[in-house]
Amino acid sequence: MIKRMIAVCAAALFSISSFSQKGYWQQRVKYVMDIDMDVQTNRFSGKQQLEYWNNSPDTLKQVFYHLFWNAFQPGSMMDNRSRRQGTIRIGGRPDWDARVKDRIQHLSPEEIGYQKVASIKMNGVAQKFEVLETILMVHLSQPILPGRKVTFDMDFNAQVPLQIRRSGRDNPTTEVRYSMSQWYPRICAYDREGWHPTPYVGREFYGPFGQFQVNITIDKSYILGGTGYLKNANQIGYGYETAGAKVQRPSTDKLTWKFVADSVHDFMWAADPHFIHKSLKISDGITLRLLCKPAGKGPEEWEQILTLAQKAYPFMKKTFGAYPYKQYSFITGGDGGMEYPMATLLASPGAWLHEWFHSWYQGVIATNESKFPWMDEGFTSYAEDRTKAWLAGESEELAQAGNYKSYINLARSGYEEPLSTHADHFNTNYAYSAASYSKGAVFMEQLGYIVGAKLRDQILLAYDQQWKFKHPAIDDLIRLSEKISGIQLDWYQEFWVNSTKTIDYAIDSVWEENGKAKIRLKNLGLMPMPIDLAIVTKGDNTEWHYIPLDLMFGNKPTDGQARIDHAVWHWTSPTYTIETNLKLADLVRIEIDPTHRMADIEPQNNKRTF
Repeated sequence: MIKRMIAVCAAALFSISSFSQKGYWQQRVKYVMDIDMDVQTNRFSGKQQLEYWNNSPDTLKQVFYHLFWNAFQPGSMMDNRSRRQGTIRIGGRPDWDARVKDRIQHLSPEEIGYQKVASIKMNGVAQKFEVLETILMVHLSQPILPGRKVTFDMDFNAQVPLQIRRSGRDNPTTEVRYSMSQWYPRICAYDREGWHPTPYVGREFYGPFGQFQVNITIDKSYILGGTGYLKNANQIGYGYETAGAKVQRPSTDKLTWKFVADSVHDFMWAADPHFIHKSLKISDGITLRLLCKPAGKGPEEWEQILTLAQKAYPFMKKTFGAYPYKQYSFITGGDGGMEYPMATLLASPGAWLHEWFHSWYQGVIATNESKFPWMDEGFTSYAEDRTKAWLAGESEELAQAGNYKSYINLARSGYEEPLSTHADHFNTNYAYSAASYSKGAVFMEQLGYIVGAKLRDQILLAYDQQWKFKHPAIDDLIRLSEKISGIQLDWYQEFWVNSTKTIDYAIDSVWEENGKAKIRLKNLGLMPMPIDLAIVTKGDNTEWHYIPLDLMFGNKPTDGQARIDHAVWHWTSPTYTIETNLKLADLVRIEIDPTHRMADIEPQNNKRTF
């Protein structure tokens, strides 16, 4: 079974490589790692072999690796940044991440994290390198030419930090011993913009797709879960064994867990002697795994994750695309909820759906999260809320209300920065969170307002199909959306993503001429939009009007609803007047955007009643 899955994933990687014929390329990696963990000292030694394919047209004279755990040391960039955020007060509270605060500066030598590289060779030749805190810079003795593959061999050792952020050990809340994310030297991403050696100061991640073979040797009492498929399940047991098989566990103090994964860009694992392991096979042959440690509570709330995930998956597949792997694991650990390929760490069960949806928008459609955090967090939040509404049998029209409210509060706060801001460069954590999660979610719902909900849903599925196992940027999504909708959308990117300009349309005045009602609309904001206008008459009839924006160079479909189309509203014009055959006495209510999908920051002036 595992061989067949590897073959399928290898075919997917071949597809990635062949895509370069159409002008797109991406680097490819294959990691083979052997890890020996000492659970008494919380340290491990590691050997890493990395095969690296330079599929770019460029000659590489140096390479970079991430050494994430070096951030968990007093005086690090993460430490300094977090303490700096604590000096900013928003709503009377410090702006820092409550999980980090100033805790790093108080870590003892036994509690800090580190990743130390002893040696690195390329094709058997020792290489010179520099450790620049969380970045390893390798000066190559020979350049890597376009189209060439090289092999790096590295010896390293690490100390697992006390749980501070995402990864670490001995979190008192979850009582999980090891949350092993960002735990190995990971080569940085290289794309059409060059290298991305982003220092770890607290936010998002980006890395090349490839294969992982990870052998983890650890005390035999520990139960593991994470990325990848367990190759030696019948020698390990603990719920991984084949049904009916007799587990033949070696009579040694340690066990070696052998994991493989393909078409992934990272590898996470967690370990604890007291994990409860449950599994459930759902449609598409997917095995859902739960490794939970209820920390004094019953496991029932955790076990509901599997039941809810089984129920939600058909809707998720139909709306957003199929989950492409044959396994996903929900694991107690970390410090909140954090996504990794094929698995998530959860401090509590409530975030399971959000974290699983990251498999679509970070695990599989792997944008550069540092540059485009909203294309992951925002789209994930959008999909989560839409699916929650479906699970609850509620209207999807109201599903994004919380995201709209959060965005509007941000827009009014004075703290907003453009979505195009690098994740680490937001001045406040508040602005980062509200923008990336809420404004990013509004982007997708509002796209449905602009091009029509049905076309937006076609875009969602096409985005999944065309950019699966690749690294799209915002330009790629906008271009795809334009091709499907036939509407120009560069203006939407410019105003919504690259600026903080806001939408504010209003009904300015209403009067009657020659027995016909006239309505003058006014644009009080700096971001232009197309306008849906509803005129409700006595007898509860509704007359729909549509005013396209000139920059769209097209109209959205009617979605089967009768409406009156008008000439374009030029974005430079402050007002626009429409005429209807209705008399003023016939009118009960006039409303701009009655579906509330346009993120108008002053919605109270969108309605006029009579």
